[in-house]
Amino acid sequence: MSFFKKLFNTPKEEEPKTNDLEFDNLPLDQIFVNKFIKNNGKFLYCTTLEEVTKNLSDIIHENSWETVSCNDYDLLKLIKTINVETTNKFSKKHPLFCGCEHLISENGSILFSSNQLKEFKIPELSDDFIVYATTSQLVKSKGESLTGIKTRYQGNIPSNISAINNYNLNSESQDFMSYGSTNAKNLYLLLFEDL
Repeated sequence: MSFFKKLFNTPKEEEPKTNDLEFDNLPLDQIFVNKFIKNNGKFLYCTTLEEVTKNLSDIIHENSWETVSCNDYDLLKLIKTINVETTNKFSKKHPLFCGCEHLISENGSILFSSNQLKEFKIPELSDDFIVYATTSQLVKSKGESLTGIKTRYQGNIPSNISAINNYNLNSESQDFMSYGSTNAKNLYLLLFEDL
């Protein structure tokens, strides 16, 4: 009987867990980039606006996109020097060039609101996103991001707050909180150093 007791009560060897403690001593930008790339995001770090424009041009030409959706006046200034047609109408057939609210380090996700996406839900938009963000938009957690939105837009909080944290169109999320969600996008991030 003791043989069976030992057999069934023997603790199984657990696989070593990737603990977030290894990230505790890293700056927010490094934590974000590591998790963003782990989620199959494409990341381009830029220190000048000329680099942003060059990288944007390279992305557009690499993918042979002839038209890009963009409704942000400041971002339209960046894209006007590139030989590509722009439209302010969002659709599934044109890649979207937009900003974001925050970059969330804890899981490598990007948070959007109606300020960027209007009334559209993420699945209703193109599979291809080009996101312009700055290092000052980095936050540690989802809670910090939502607090930042509440503080920034006091009394006029935007609607349609949602995030993308899966950048591989062919994978399915194993996260219970994302069950049934089809927010996966082929996403390029142009991260501009502004600090």
